[in-house]
Amino acid sequence: MLEIYWGCLIIGALFAVVTVIFGDLLGHVFDGLFSFLSLDHLDFFQPMVIVGGITVLGGTGVVLTRFTPLPALPVALLSLMSAVLLSSLVYFAYVKPMKGAESSTGFSVQDLIGKIGEVIVPIPAKGCGEVLIKIGAGNTNQIAASSDGEDIPAATRVVVAEVKEGVLYVFRYDNNQL
Repeated sequence: MLEIYWGCLIIGALFAVVTVIFGDLLGHVFDGLFSFLSLDHLDFFQPMVIVGGITVLGGTGVVLTRFTPLPALPVALLSLMSAVLLSSLVYFAYVKPMKGAESSTGFSVQDLIGKIGEVIVPIPAKGCGEVLIKIGAGNTNQIAASSDGEDIPAATRVVVAEVKEGVLYVFRYDNNQL
């Protein structure tokens, strides 16, 4: 039984080393390999959780076998319990919070309605220009047209009134009106 514990410990340690050294490369190689299983709702089956549990199982088994007088069955049960406990801890303390922390820098043009921007290419009364709008931690340049049919020169502050077919319809920003 000691050989099984050593095998689990070594496999877990090798997985950790390979992940640290080649993690990004392997992530791209195996990206989507198991997507056919559709385990999105089973977050507990993450490699970090599973391999972490196998490593703890092996390590606990080695320590208990070599340094305690316990028989094989209690060692196996204690090793399994410690693996499940630590895997649960890793899942609830790290994996689940990180999944919830994922964010995107993407946005929808509909999110720009009501935002204030600056004209960088003049907008003719009947035509399009370009506006610069700060969104999140960056800026976005968007095609814009006048919502009230008047010319809007460059460097004028504007407010996005609506979006139609990917074009922002804007009007002049007046501090006193808003």
